[in-house]
Amino acid sequence: MAYKKLKYWFDKNLAELISQKLKANGTNFNEEDFIKSIDRNVVDLELKDRVELIADELYLRLDKDYKKGIVKLMDILGPENEKETGMFTEFYWIMPIAKYVEKYGLNDFEISMIAIEKITKRNTGEYTIRPFIEKDLKKTMQQMMIWSVNPNKHVRRLSSEGVRPRLPWAKKLDIFIENPKPIIPILNNLKDDPSKYIQKSVANCINDIFKDNYDVGKELIESWNGKQISKERKWIIKHALRNLLKENNNWAIEMTN
Repeated sequence: MAYKKLKYWFDKNLAELISQKLKANGTNFNEEDFIKSIDRNVVDLELKDRVELIADELYLRLDKDYKKGIVKLMDILGPENEKETGMFTEFYWIMPIAKYVEKYGLNDFEISMIAIEKITKRNTGEYTIRPFIEKDLKKTMQQMMIWSVNPNKHVRRLSSEGVRPRLPWAKKLDIFIENPKPIIPILNNLKDDPSKYIQKSVANCINDIFKDNYDVGKELIESWNGKQISKERKWIIKHALRNLLKENNNWAIEMTN
């Protein structure tokens, strides 16, 4: 992926790429209209709107049938991402498919959860999952708990990144800003995860909690701390408390010494 601003990758060329993948898989797809519509309408749009435009056009061209359309889109995803990088370089083109699930899959929970898991193994489902949390907290958090012990590092990361109360580039999850306690069991499952990629996500999630619920964050860190803790957990604690450490917060200093 040659360097250029991310939004400019979501254009006519991307429409052509997705069209080729669908056609190669035998999907009956109006390639010409799809490409023309993207090319005509994308020019003045910013990144999020470009991604949504392509998702909307996919929904339209796949006969406005989510259940059938998502099967066709899953079939073009290709190999999983084995690295902890590349989501927005090698697999950037999957972002409109994630938006497709986010926007049109809310009423098909089981199908959409399977799709999000497949997507996050390549790109990311951290934005896609959030409307499902808002729509059905109990059911979605049960799924996130299952994901938190998944063998795949990308899926485990989704379980913490997707519940961040203040995830950058995403709408705030007010339900967790008011009460982050439903997040805690997921973080407990990940507190000793060997992947630095996941450790950063867990720490960032706790950092989000501290912004609005200091006492909840403090209780969590104290429950994790002690003489016999893993180096992974020590790193998570220090990174989670980084803002408090910058403020010379005495409690944070004590927790990281």
